[in-house]
Amino acid sequence: MGGFGGALKQLSIGFGSRKGKTLMHSAGKSSNPDDFVKNICPDKEFKEAMADCAYSVVNKFRGKMVFINVMKNISIDCDCDGKAKPPRMKDIGILSSTDPVAIDKACIDLIYNSEDPGKKQLIERIESKLGPHIFECSVQLGTGSTDYELINID
Repeated sequence: MGGFGGALKQLSIGFGSRKGKTLMHSAGKSSNPDDFVKNICPDKEFKEAMADCAYSVVNKFRGKMVFINVMKNISIDCDCDGKAKPPRMKDIGILSSTDPVAIDKACIDLIYNSEDPGKKQLIERIESKLGPHIFECSVQLGTGSTDYELINID
């Protein structure tokens, strides 16, 4: 539902309790996991709730976290999907940063700029779920920046 998985998703969904995950997926309407399906919110609201949760974790541990995104076995489905489709793109590499917004933006840019024909389905998924909206929200909250310098280490 996030459109893509990365540092911001793990900071929000990954750190969330069962009730917290329900609150995020419902944009604050319910914390009852039994009501999960009937309270799933629209994609835009979900990204905003994810950004809020990610900000809370970053704000609590600011300066004490490093983020590592492994761009391997890139699938269009969420890792929580028990029937996820097989990878669609070749492996890109491993990125690290002290800024969760910058690392996720770099990963998305690498996908968009890839010559891999498998990127088409992934980009369609990212855009259909309004995935990049989390960047706007996260920058606005002060979680991080979309500015980055990519340094290639062979």
